[in-house]
Amino acid sequence: MEQKLKKLKSKFHQQDRKSLILGSIIATLIAITPYLFYLYESVPVKKTWNTFLFTYNSGFYQDANASMWVLTSKIVPLLLLIIWFFTCRHWWYHSLLVPISMYSYQIFITIGSDFEYIDSNQLIYLIPIMAIIVPSIYLIRAKIFNEINTVSKTMEELEDEFKISPKNFWDRIRQYF
Repeated sequence: MEQKLKKLKSKFHQQDRKSLILGSIIATLIAITPYLFYLYESVPVKKTWNTFLFTYNSGFYQDANASMWVLTSKIVPLLLLIIWFFTCRHWWYHSLLVPISMYSYQIFITIGSDFEYIDSNQLIYLIPIMAIIVPSIYLIRAKIFNEINTVSKTMEELEDEFKISPKNFWDRIRQYF
């Protein structure tokens, strides 16, 4: 009996340690986002940017610094939205997929940089995503309020009932695909 208790304590200790490490990584990423945003200031204000890894030739913006400014202004909010999506415990977290897909599309277009209007026509590409997510969220909301009216549960108890709690990161990824 005591040996089983030791194994159980060891297992919980390992899970706490993993949770602490993952939480520390996420907190550090969130804390350094202002620095990540201002990385564009290290890019020269000229059309071609040569580094030891690559050479970047600015297309539409005619300036590598401006191009990187646009790119970082899309990547940083996308990073924060992805962190929010994977750490959110509320029933409505799937609605975060809409701005995540919008920023992803904008980054894809910005990297292409041959297009004149970067933020144009993105709503057309978001319609299929929104057509799935918005009704799904509404149906979950309707089910929650139906349960509230028929059962004497609190809103928090209902949210916990609808919450999907994967065991690890890969289980969380698999639940979406």
